[in-house]
Amino acid sequence: MIKLTILGNNSALPAHRRHPTAQIVEMKEQLFLVDCGEGTQIQMQRFNIRKRRINYVFISHLHGDHYYGLIGLITSMGLLGRTNPLTIFGPPGLKKVLDIHLEIAQTQLPYPLIFRGLEAEETCTLVDTEQYAVSCFPVEHRIPCHGFLFTLKSGGRKILPEECRKHEIPTAYYNALKKGADYERKDGVLIPNESVTGPGLPEKKYAYCADTKFTDSFVTYIQNADLMYHESTYLNTDTEKASLRFHSTAEQAAKVALMAGVKRLLLGHYSSRYLELEDFYLEAMAVFPNVEVSVEGTTYEV
Repeated sequence: MIKLTILGNNSALPAHRRHPTAQIVEMKEQLFLVDCGEGTQIQMQRFNIRKRRINYVFISHLHGDHYYGLIGLITSMGLLGRTNPLTIFGPPGLKKVLDIHLEIAQTQLPYPLIFRGLEAEETCTLVDTEQYAVSCFPVEHRIPCHGFLFTLKSGGRKILPEECRKHEIPTAYYNALKKGADYERKDGVLIPNESVTGPGLPEKKYAYCADTKFTDSFVTYIQNADLMYHESTYLNTDTEKASLRFHSTAEQAAKVALMAGVKRLLLGHYSSRYLELEDFYLEAMAVFPNVEVSVEGTTYEV
């Protein structure tokens, strides 16, 4: 299961009790921080997010509402005695910003800070383990910007222990069975995989589509995702403004969801000009029914 907790879902300014962009993705007890707007640490305290469990941070682009909280978080982790490495992925210029802060304050972090720069049009896998993977893809914003795809890998086929014992299959061979292998006993009898295993859980995918104008340029990267978070800065009445500022409307986010064939759509990155959010839901739902308006502090499960 993938768990997504929204820490901030407003654009540009904190307003109407909404905060700039930040969210926590959880896979296999590992926490990933996606963007880190102003006030992220306070939101972490409010929603009981344990900083020590965060080993990877992903920054989509260098507009302040997506990274102004990062240097505070980095230094707080040091003050709290962190020793585990922290890896940050983001635009190359972000390293300069962080280095200047640390140098001027003469801050010596008690843990390794690892930075991996993302070039403007780069598409690649950033984290890859047996259980999960994280990749990046470019979106279309006023400055270079990336979205991120989180994949919880399938654990393979499900072992049926009683059937395995019945056919005298040693536990050391279970990993091969999970990958679909048949088993040949010492007496030469072949045990088909299907007789000792059942269907396993399929992989799960969560797509984070950062600030972007309405486009189909990244649809192939998020195809069939189980959940997609897409910015919906504006309503239809401000479509022209959305285009000029390289942002999207709620309806346009729904169109992307439709094109990508995703299962669920989560809206966010609302402009501070809107106090109420019901119209975001109504405009998106008219195009893509399985949509939700993101709420800070809510955890969405995939």
